[in-house]
Amino acid sequence: MRKTLLRSALMLAALFMISSIGATAQSNQRGIDPGERRELLADRREIRADTREIRSDRREIRGDVKERRSDVREYREDKREGASQQELRADRREIRADTHEIRADRRDLHFDRRDRRGDLRDYRRDRRRARRD
Repeated sequence: MRKTLLRSALMLAALFMISSIGATAQSNQRGIDPGERRELLADRREIRADTREIRSDRREIRGDVKERRSDVREYREDKREGASQQELRADRREIRADTHEIRADRRDLHFDRRDRRGDLRDYRRDRRRARRD
């Protein structure tokens, strides 16, 4: 008799624990209303697009740097071979313009990354608030 009562009490306690775990999991699932969910999804898509754009810009900058290095190499070869002053001057101008452009692109990339980090921080904050409310 005691064994039967003990077993039934343990079974009852186990059922109670399982049902309470299910109830808390279910309450966490229904937390975000559809309007906020749509906004969060749009924000996440925007962040992903920004990430892709930043990666593309980085690849482009790397290509520009390689191109500039080859221009500098060609300039040195032309100088060694005795090219005209006019030709060397044009090469220097091109290299200077490329250098300026690369620096500007890197500066823009820095600002884009900073903006993306801010957007990501805001997205995470909004998601936390939506889950909490």
